[in-house]
Amino acid sequence: MSEDPRGVDGPRGHRTRPVQWRPDRRPTDPCRLAAYDILRAVDTDSAYANLVAQKVLAEAELHGRDAAFTTALAYGTLRRRGFIDAVLASCSDRPIGEVDAGVLDVLRLGAQQVLFLNTPPHAAVGETVQLARLVGGEARSKFVNAILRRVGERDLDEWISRVAPDPNLDPAGHLAVAQSHPRWIVDALHDALSTWSGAPSWADTEALLAADNEPGGVTLVARPGRADVEDLLEIEGTRRGQWSPYAVHLGGGAPGDLAAVRSGDVGVQDEGSQLVALALARAPIDGPDTAWLDMAAGPGGKAALLAGLGYERGARLVAVDRATHRAGLVAQSLSGAPGHHISVAADSTSGPWRPGAFDRVLLDAPCTGLGVIRRRPESRWRREPSDVAELADLQTRLLFSAIAAVRVGGVVGYATCSPHVAETDVVVETAMRRGDLERIDVRPLLPEVTDLGAGPDLRLWPHIHGTDGMFLALLRRVR
Repeated sequence: MSEDPRGVDGPRGHRTRPVQWRPDRRPTDPCRLAAYDILRAVDTDSAYANLVAQKVLAEAELHGRDAAFTTALAYGTLRRRGFIDAVLASCSDRPIGEVDAGVLDVLRLGAQQVLFLNTPPHAAVGETVQLARLVGGEARSKFVNAILRRVGERDLDEWISRVAPDPNLDPAGHLAVAQSHPRWIVDALHDALSTWSGAPSWADTEALLAADNEPGGVTLVARPGRADVEDLLEIEGTRRGQWSPYAVHLGGGAPGDLAAVRSGDVGVQDEGSQLVALALARAPIDGPDTAWLDMAAGPGGKAALLAGLGYERGARLVAVDRATHRAGLVAQSLSGAPGHHISVAADSTSGPWRPGAFDRVLLDAPCTGLGVIRRRPESRWRREPSDVAELADLQTRLLFSAIAAVRVGGVVGYATCSPHVAETDVVVETAMRRGDLERIDVRPLLPEVTDLGAGPDLRLWPHIHGTDGMFLALLRRVR
């Protein structure tokens, strides 16, 4: 869904229910009410912003530029919440933790307009005060008016200087506030970048964090045997992908409006995800190449691409996901793929296959998703450092299961959409201590891609490659 701004160029207190849009409750601008409803659903119901936004926009009958403005406002507010809260705290005479949760979301929406959307201050304050009056009554609207007028007294750079720590004394703390990321994520991403580049640079970390605060574009994949890139390029506003030979960037509009997407011949898939599947398919192996496995395959994007790539060389794909509904999504993705492929609902830590049954295995492991937070605006505030250890344990068990599933001479691809060292290098190094694996250098397998660092693993970055933050290690079983 587009997030282009339109022309105007944990719960606190009691839980205020979302205000459902109705003509008799319509404020001057229903876009702001819709954005408010998205924030309240994310806060009170732990909803995913991208899913609830579709419902709210449909109920409010918002389309085109109005829908784009609404999503830009809601998603931007969710991304910038940490910084915005620091500004609001500086403007309030009472802790913002004591402010009614619904009113606080109204304030966040107003501050996002003033500081990041270049909305004229009188419009941002006036419309937000009307929304506050609708949500909380006259008294709270006056409180919102006073706070937002204080916000408007300084520009963005002045506020950064005022509320963020000195970058020379505390660079991580400065970036955590200025780029609105939890500090533990700033530290983790800085460490991951240092591993990739060999030298820590806070400037590189800042560039990555800034990229996280911009919406990711929509990329299509022409699934082999089902669609052709050249046909997609005939669609107005599209352009060829930068790295993947199957990628096409969609300039505007909803991908679901395309018949080829609805049929499944074309998928919506980031180039980074495409490159993971492509590298696995290109990895050299010894012996036959007819049996492929995709573990933790839901919702099926990589499986559909692998199915097409495998069919071209006579390979059959088995795709597995533990969750029944996700296995169903995988089956749907594979339903039109050439050849005969299988989707199974099963636990991949003890998969229903004999040891050494596969020539190629992809494990796209469950992870913290720190590489895709630009697409999931609320996710940075939901993850905790404790999640990393729990997921790393699961990732290790899944990787050992993947190794057991591949035959000697075959290849396992271990992928995550998180660059966190504990979810990438540490997990792979644990597996390497088994003594029956060798690491394959991914870089020669993807000559189309530049700036791949020291290798041997694939590490993709939003600020460098324009893709999601993906990691892939290729491991050949040698005994």
